Amino acid sequence: MSKTNRGNFFEDFTVGQVIRHATPRTVTVGDVSLYSALYGTRFAVQSADSFAEAIGYPRAPVDDLLVFHVVFGKTVPDISLNAVANLGYAGGRFLAPVYPGDTLSAVSEVIGLRENSNGQSGVVYVRSTGFNQDGVEVLDYVRWVMVRKADTSRPAPEPVVPKLPAALAPDSLGNAVPVLDTEGWRDDLSGSTARFGDYEVGERIDHVDGMTVEEAEHMIATRLYQNTAKVHFNQFTEGQGRFGRRLIYGGHVISIARALSFNGLANAFHVAAINGGRHVAPLFAGLTLHAWSEVLDAQELPGREDVGALRLRTIATKDKPTADFPAKTGEEYDPSVILDLDYWVLIPR
Repeated sequence: MSKTNRGNFFEDFTVGQVIRHATPRTVTVGDVSLYSALYGTRFAVQSADSFAEAIGYPRAPVDDLLVFHVVFGKTVPDISLNAVANLGYAGGRFLAPVYPGDTLSAVSEVIGLRENSNGQSGVVYVRSTGFNQDGVEVLDYVRWVMVRKADTSRPAPEPVVPKLPAALAPDSLGNAVPVLDTEGWRDDLSGSTARFGDYEVGERIDHVDGMTVEEAEHMIATRLYQNTAKVHFNQFTEGQGRFGRRLIYGGHVISIARALSFNGLANAFHVAAINGGRHVAPLFAGLTLHAWSEVLDAQELPGREDVGALRLRTIATKDKPTADFPAKTGEEYDPSVILDLDYWVLIPR
């Protein structure tokens, strides 16, 4: 019996299969600092204990997307080690705050399978849940990923494609945020005077800044999350693939876009949910990301007078500033678009 893990191929998955992923991960202040160094994130609640304590947190929580990436990284050896590409996300909920010192683990359930017409690969749908050391659910989400087949002669399974919500309801948001003392919120320290009532549905925001992705940075990020997918870190194998080089982890793109969104959404401190997301095109080192956002919805939360929810669509591009808001023309995306992300954020009222 082999003592090494070749990873699962498409034919190894079955609908209803439950996988408990290895290697629990304690998140430390070192991880938080390295995450800040990689992306330059500047949201005050996650950056300063003093700011977080002034509004009702016991200390600064870990950035929501760092939590996402750590949980995601746990799933990779079992779900996407043999991936061609991660395709999208839906129904993601941030359920409880995470603080330095908390230990995260993950469990996934296969909820759908669909072989591609070429017979070389298929799409695997999984619902992954992250827990802290006390068994509290901190995050759950669905993702779908294209995975290679090892044995192309294996017959295709009966296709099962799960029905996923277009967006999560506002009453499912806010569990990861304590009731805030908004009198303690200082706009001069947060970086913006714009609060919930200052944003309008349909408003578009060009985040102005750009960030070039370096080879070393995305490699460090991938290792930080213990993400072992070959497409991200193994140039020997990927040099023989269709792109001839390593593919940057899609979550790296999401974190850069989120960091860029500070310029225009500085008070939108918490990612409450990921409604859906699509990696439209691959990204490679040496290219520069820009981003813009549209406010899709604005909702008050039941029983909450401290924060409101903005539903945002953030588009990230490669080597193209976003002053003209590139997105779709008909059914086709602008060639520069690499990410189309739909998510809820919370912002003080």
